[in-house]
Amino acid sequence: MDARDIIKRPVITEQSMTFVEENKYVFEVDVKANKVAVKKAIEEIFDVKVAKVNVLNYKAKFKRMGKYAGYTNKRRKAVITLAEGSKEITLFEN
Repeated sequence: MDARDIIKRPVITEQSMTFVEENKYVFEVDVKANKVAVKKAIEEIFDVKVAKVNVLNYKAKFKRMGKYAGYTNKRRKAVITLAEGSKEITLFEN
């Protein structure tokens, strides 16, 4: 899997913006990607040194619209902690 296929998009919320002060960044990643693959992809794309990766899985929710029923997409988020002295990721600037 290519690095650009693993990292889907940055998650920009109020909570994720408070993580930036702690040198942590949140990304939505592919549901099949593991921590090692996420770490390599972040280091390759942004040219930074990753210290730790935490992964959160969100299951699909059941939704109904009239007579039509189905599920939302399941998601996976990764919280990336950068190593000491590593440069910042510029996507998350205010």
